[in-house]
Amino acid sequence: MQPDGGRVAAVVLAAGKGTRMKSDLPKVLHRVCGETMIRRVVAAVRESVAGSVVVVTGHRADLVEKELAGTGVSFARQEKQLGTADAVGAARPALAGFSGTILVVCGDTPLLSCRTLAGLVAHHRKNQAAVTVLTFMPADPAGYGRIVRDGDGRIRAIVEDRDATAAEKRIRECNSGVYCVEAPFVWEAISAIGTDNAQGEFYFTDIVAVAVERDLRVEPFVCPDPAEVTGVNSPEELEEVRTALLRAGRCGEKIPESP
Repeated sequence: MQPDGGRVAAVVLAAGKGTRMKSDLPKVLHRVCGETMIRRVVAAVRESVAGSVVVVTGHRADLVEKELAGTGVSFARQEKQLGTADAVGAARPALAGFSGTILVVCGDTPLLSCRTLAGLVAHHRKNQAAVTVLTFMPADPAGYGRIVRDGDGRIRAIVEDRDATAAEKRIRECNSGVYCVEAPFVWEAISAIGTDNAQGEFYFTDIVAVAVERDLRVEPFVCPDPAEVTGVNSPEELEEVRTALLRAGRCGEKIPESP
């Protein structure tokens, strides 16, 4: 399922605690259909890219690294939770000397398929983009970063929900948190990202604005199935993902029969 055109590296973000899970266990170590979320994500990524896979850990890093021992991934530590741009930046030493495409994926999206990830990488490389964003159209966009396009349909920015104007909140197309970016541009862009936002964090989404300012190509790739980019933030959402895997025949369990 790997795309043509050479080796591609990947960064999987798995540093968060996940307070809404109501557990001290790192969010990505919660199991769905008998397997941890992070293992499901790493498996999809490894089927999609041919190069190095770096997992960025933070909260209870030792547990996450133990879970992935023997899978062939390498690790980077995000010592403080300073935002997604800081998390991606933590992987830079592990990818020292790498030049080319980097796939960035969140470790709490266990429905992502290798087919979608491979399609994203292929689209990015075909269009020779600096940044490609996996976008989707949820039934309810509230809470998601909005994709702002210009009159020609080109992406100009990603605006987080907390920072969005009333007009921007009416945009239906949203950011999935999955990207393809080019190195070394990505490291230069992270250095240029600030914290002038509602969270006071380094948003990786601001890489789009950096690319636009430098007149570099930013591409959208619309996820064919919005359910694939579902992020798990609570026990209820974990159960929803389990149900989706059951219905897709990807769970190893049987759907309970109606009484």
